[in-house]
Amino acid sequence: MVAGFNSNLKEILDEVAPLKTKHSSRIKTSPWINESIREKKRQCRAAERAWRKSKLEVNRIILKEHIITYNNAIRTERKNYLSKIITDHHNNRRVLFPTIEKVLNPAPVCDMLSLATTPKCEEFAEFFTNKILAIRAEIIRDPNYLQDAPSREPPTLQNFSAITEDDLYKLVKHSKRSTCSLDPIPTFLMKNNFNYISTPLLQIINTSILIGVFPSAFKTAVVKPLLKKPNLDYNTLNNYRPISNLPFISKILEKAVFIQLNQFLNENDILEKFQSGFRANHSTETALTKIVNDLRLSTATNKVSALVLLDLSAAFDTIDHNILLHRLKTWVGLSGHVLKWLESYITGRQFYISLGDHISKNHDVPFGVAQGSCLGPLLFSLYMLPLGNIIKKHNIDFHSYADDTQFYISVEPNKTTSLQSLTSCLSAVTHWMSNNFLKLNENKTELLLIGPKDKREALLPSLGNLNQYVREQVTSLGVILDSDLSLKPHIHKVTKTAYFHLRNIAKVHPFLTKPDAEKLVHAFITSRLDYCNALFTGLPKNQLKNYSLFKTRLQDY
Repeated sequence: MVAGFNSNLKEILDEVAPLKTKHSSRIKTSPWINESIREKKRQCRAAERAWRKSKLEVNRIILKEHIITYNNAIRTERKNYLSKIITDHHNNRRVLFPTIEKVLNPAPVCDMLSLATTPKCEEFAEFFTNKILAIRAEIIRDPNYLQDAPSREPPTLQNFSAITEDDLYKLVKHSKRSTCSLDPIPTFLMKNNFNYISTPLLQIINTSILIGVFPSAFKTAVVKPLLKKPNLDYNTLNNYRPISNLPFISKILEKAVFIQLNQFLNENDILEKFQSGFRANHSTETALTKIVNDLRLSTATNKVSALVLLDLSAAFDTIDHNILLHRLKTWVGLSGHVLKWLESYITGRQFYISLGDHISKNHDVPFGVAQGSCLGPLLFSLYMLPLGNIIKKHNIDFHSYADDTQFYISVEPNKTTSLQSLTSCLSAVTHWMSNNFLKLNENKTELLLIGPKDKREALLPSLGNLNQYVREQVTSLGVILDSDLSLKPHIHKVTKTAYFHLRNIAKVHPFLTKPDAEKLVHAFITSRLDYCNALFTGLPKNQLKNYSLFKTRLQDY
């Protein structure tokens, strides 16, 4: 059904808009330069030649008028071009600012064209595959380890329900317009012509979820390597991260399943209470507010707190499929066509590398959940369900956001025996992760002591092996926490970054309309000032001085 659907759409597109090959010039010009501006430039050149030949005042005046017209046209087109970028990407600053920066301050051209070869695509594919294999090979598992059993018998979900055409319309309407090279037609065409394709599309989705089969055509991902930072060496493969792209229809199908599965999980209270990742009404800010509030309450009662932040290596990519399916069955209660569909969805996946017009061969994905997918984050949260019970057994508080797990304990300064539970908890967590193919990165594991300085120092000898993880400040979900919970380092960083973006916006300010300038300010500055500002509640005014001063200057700007 999927093959027929894609084939029909491709035939229609080829008939209406046949593919044509164009040879573009290597000469780079400003993207806002169009044929109208080029014509005005030719008129300037002609007027200049006439003036140089005659040296008449009238020809000089004509040349001056042509130059003014030409410059005004460039200014207008540049303003229109930037305005379109801002309007199209005002909700996505990851795209917005790099695009504007690239237009206004073009960097030296990175020789990525030299990488666009089929052998290089294969090299990238083998590198990304071997990286995951190497991480899993480093994991030492207990051969006698038995998988955790749930504390209660879960409810069951055996079948999905068919969706209606109205449900499908809402899914398509609220989906992003991003297009994958595996899509038969561009996504915007599919969304604009939904009424003409809704019937076969609905039939594909309902047949899939009712018989428990995820179409094999949707199991292939297009992976494009992306430099982690622009200033890194593009010849070093380790400087790249794989960015996966999946067919548009596959994500619609995933969303249809996600809605029903998520409803079942919420109705039966299966999800971990202290897991905030990818859940409605949960965010990094709600997670940090809970953690910081608990730590402040402990400090108010004259206790010292120890906060441990765990870091996992490629957690989404090392997940074992057999363990995941076992967890879905025993911990979540999935069976029948539901479990069959998810098994079909998880297994048999492939990817290939795409660089320019070159691609690698297909490579198997024997581990992990699909990156760039809708269900991947939810499946990871279900995979991590037993971890909460392990931490709770040691009477330690914790909170997670996806693969970012933090646990903490508060002790009396003269009763340090409670810290032994922290050591044993970390050991139990490490053991559980190893047996579930999750690699704990000890080099990035951090511990922050919170409380008065003299009491923190008195507690250090009692930490034992945990001393190696002690830091003066840590970054938790984008917020810098210090031992006094003053947030001074975080406020300093936020204001410094905000000033940087304000200076960049000032460079393009002459070319922007007022509404466009406001969009940029909200996208790059206000959003940063507002992120996790709930944590500033109760801080002394002098600590918020720089923060308040910047907001005042921003209003004046």
